[in-house]
Amino acid sequence: MTAKIPTQSLSFEMAKPPTRGRSPFNSIRSFVFCHGLLQLAQLLVSGYLKSSISTIEKRYGFTSQKSGLLACFNEVGNTVLIVFVSFFGSRVHRPRFIGGGALIASLAGILMALPHFLSERYELNRSVSSILFSVTVIGPAVAFMLGSVMLKFYVDIDKLSFDEIKLQSDDPRWVGAWWLGFLLAAVFLAVTSLPYFFFPKELPKEEAVESGIDPVSEKLKEETNRSDPFQHLSLSEFLKSFPSIVMRTLRNPIYLLVVLAQVNLSAMIAGMATFMAKFIERQFMQTASFSNMMIGGVNIPVAMLGIVSGGAILRRFALSVKASALMSTIVMFVCVILALPLLFLGCPTQSINGVHPLRSNYHSDCGRTCSCQEEDFNPVCGSNGVEYISPCHAGCKTFIHDSSGRNILNYTDCSCVNVNGSPSFALPGTCGSGCSHLLLPFMILSSLTGFVAAFSQTPSFMMILRTVKPEDKSFALGIQFMLFRVLAFLPGPVLYGSTIDTTCILWGRKCNKNTSCRYYNLNHFRQRFLGLQVFFEFGAFVCFLMVFLILRKMKGKQRARRLNQKGEDEGIGKDLTPAKPAQDSLLKTSEGEP
Repeated sequence: MTAKIPTQSLSFEMAKPPTRGRSPFNSIRSFVFCHGLLQLAQLLVSGYLKSSISTIEKRYGFTSQKSGLLACFNEVGNTVLIVFVSFFGSRVHRPRFIGGGALIASLAGILMALPHFLSERYELNRSVSSILFSVTVIGPAVAFMLGSVMLKFYVDIDKLSFDEIKLQSDDPRWVGAWWLGFLLAAVFLAVTSLPYFFFPKELPKEEAVESGIDPVSEKLKEETNRSDPFQHLSLSEFLKSFPSIVMRTLRNPIYLLVVLAQVNLSAMIAGMATFMAKFIERQFMQTASFSNMMIGGVNIPVAMLGIVSGGAILRRFALSVKASALMSTIVMFVCVILALPLLFLGCPTQSINGVHPLRSNYHSDCGRTCSCQEEDFNPVCGSNGVEYISPCHAGCKTFIHDSSGRNILNYTDCSCVNVNGSPSFALPGTCGSGCSHLLLPFMILSSLTGFVAAFSQTPSFMMILRTVKPEDKSFALGIQFMLFRVLAFLPGPVLYGSTIDTTCILWGRKCNKNTSCRYYNLNHFRQRFLGLQVFFEFGAFVCFLMVFLILRKMKGKQRARRLNQKGEDEGIGKDLTPAKPAQDSLLKTSEGEP
């Protein structure tokens, strides 16, 4: 006689997962979504600083070296804390830990805007006469676009009415509202940090939730413990073992060379992301807003497309480590070839009276007879095609307003502006370099270079994951990012800034001290700024090439070892050189699964 199964028992067996499993904060997908938004917000804060760097220079009189130092400060805390995060990461409530850190970062974003509210109004020089992985790429792109919008507003928009603002955004003295974007980004970061305080300490696997298995079962705990080699170490034991673990990781030649290649590319990206907007602004005489729009709307999206394409190729052709190294080597060689023409694609320095004279009859001493101050900076373009630092330096005595009385149309009776031996006039603003038509081919070639370089991003990352021991992967990635910060993100902006400063031909002066640079030798600026790009890309090419050659040599030794083993099995006993046992894991991964 068959026993009947009670209905209550059947209901219990077929019960749905616990209510906790259906919570939106108990889902890995929800966590990934929130983390994507948080990454976007964090990169928005750091990226916005880079989009506003030239404006901050102008506002507070920083040199490019100082502004590069300012840009790298963001990495100091990350570098110091990364070792402790590696240790404490598995011992704390990670979602709340991340949320708390994001709130602190949000506060930092607000503090970055604080100098604007503590400073006096921007003093305008009016001398007239002898008076700044897909989500990690999207974040900076949005930041530069945000910078493009914010810098269209005047810096003291909160302190002046519209009628009191006398400048246009294309005026060399224009300073945009650099501080406004920091407030918006900080608020966004604070909002995206809030969901982390509602996630559980441990998230269940998706299959565990769907099947109704207890998400905090002992089995899952054991798996987590086995994946973390530092789980049972005390802090003192961890710190003592840290140097030996680092050295063991760095003794892996493939890992070390790939990381060095990435360091070269990261240093280049850190420097160019900080100063590329300034380069476009000065080289092609564009506004800061337009320069940021070019980077956020063109360069970064194209680079993101390159990263996705590189990952698609890796997946489609199931590239081995050796094939990934070959692909990265070819990619970087093509990058160097594409970057070389950029050194010659730019504008010459405009003719500036007393600063960069191109003819002997320019009156560099004319302004001195008018007792012009060295702090004066209100560029005008004389009718003779020469630029003067101010109307005073052009010897102008009178000026003409428009009908509203707000803007000056031109300056007249300028004794230093000589056309056929008689005084002439000058127009407000810079004369320009007359080569803005070269901006389009420059952007096309620059974007193409970034697109090709981005192909190596995913293959190089996968080479690291597949050439270290499984138990060392998390720590290897931690060392990788620490080296990025110490060798690339920290020194990169300072190196680029110092290089840019060497091309300055006229410094601003205040209280007998140099402030921000007013004029650059544009040929030197272009050659040295883009020369660093070629240098770092060539360094990455050499590192990837060495990786490929090492892997090819190791594969040859593996083949010889197999032949030797086959010969011994057949009784031939050929004396062939075997591969070192320590290399076996690398040899396997070079032909293993993608």
